[in-house]
Amino acid sequence: MTIYLDVIWFLNFCIDFLLIMLTGLILKRNIKKRRVIAGAAIGSFYVVLLFMPLAINMYHPLVKFMFSMLIMMIAFGFRNFSFFFKNVAMFYFVTFVTGGGLFALHYFLQQDLLIPGGVLAANPSGSGDVLSWAFVVIGFPLLWLFSKKRVDDIKVQKIHYSETVNVTVIIDDCQIEATGLIDSGNKLHDPITKVPVMILDLTAHENYFPKEVLDFAKNIHTFSSDEESNWVSRFRIVPYRAVGKEHAFLASIKPDKIIVSGNHGTFVCEKVLVGLTYTALSNEGHFSCIVHPEVIANGIEQIVAS
Repeated sequence: MTIYLDVIWFLNFCIDFLLIMLTGLILKRNIKKRRVIAGAAIGSFYVVLLFMPLAINMYHPLVKFMFSMLIMMIAFGFRNFSFFFKNVAMFYFVTFVTGGGLFALHYFLQQDLLIPGGVLAANPSGSGDVLSWAFVVIGFPLLWLFSKKRVDDIKVQKIHYSETVNVTVIIDDCQIEATGLIDSGNKLHDPITKVPVMILDLTAHENYFPKEVLDFAKNIHTFSSDEESNWVSRFRIVPYRAVGKEHAFLASIKPDKIIVSGNHGTFVCEKVLVGLTYTALSNEGHFSCIVHPEVIANGIEQIVAS
C-alpha cells in the first residue's frame, strides 16, 4: 500500500493551524500568524515522526503532551506559568471538542474515516477517496466555526452585567474617557456590517467633538456637510426599534478603537460603532456610556492577569 505522507502531513498542518487559531481567539491572545504557522508546522511534523524507526515511543502520552506544550510555546510564547498552562488546557479543549464533533459526524454520515494511533487520516488507500477528504476538509472548518460561536455565546452570557467598566474611545487624536455599564439588553448591531453598537452620552462628552459631529447627532435627518472631513467619513446611521418608535435612527460614529478595562481584564475592540445620544443615560451620573457585551467578547485581551 502506498502512503502519501506529504498529503497526510498537509492535512494535519491545516487542522493544527485551525486548532491553534481557535485557541488564540477563545483566549483573546495576541495572534501572530508567523508564530501560529510555525506551531502548526511543528505539530504536523509529529505525523512524520510516526513513520520513523522506534515510532512506538511517539505514542506515549508524555511525548504527546510535550509536543502540545512545544506547540503552545511557539505559537503564543511564555509570559508566566498561568498564561502558558491556560493555553495548553484550552488547546486540548478545542481539540477534544472539534475532534469529538468530527467523530460524531463520521458515525452519523458513515464515511470511511480512520484515526490510527491518534493521527487523523482518510481511507487507507494511501491518499483517501474524494468523499473522505471532502468530509474532513469541509466538516472540520464548519465544526471550528460552530465551536467558536458556542464559546463566544457562553462568554457573553457569563459577563457580569451590573459591572461598570472604564471605557476609552479613540478617534484620531481625540481620546474620550468614560465610565460604561455593560448592558445585556443592548443587542444593537449595524444591519450592514453586523458590528455591535455602544451608546455614548453627549451631554457628558460633547466638549470632545467638533460642531459637525454635534449637528449630526442633533439633526440626523437634515444634516448635510459640503466638506468631506475625516469626521464626516466616519458618520453612520443605525436603524433601531424603541418603545413608541417603530422606525428610529441613531447617529453613530466609527472610532479607531475602543479600550474597555474592568474585572475581566483590558480589551481592545476595533469592530464597533459608537452611537451618539443627548439622552442622559444615568440620572445620578454613575456612567455615561452603555457597552455592548460583544465589545468584550470580541475584543483582544491586552493584559493577562498573573
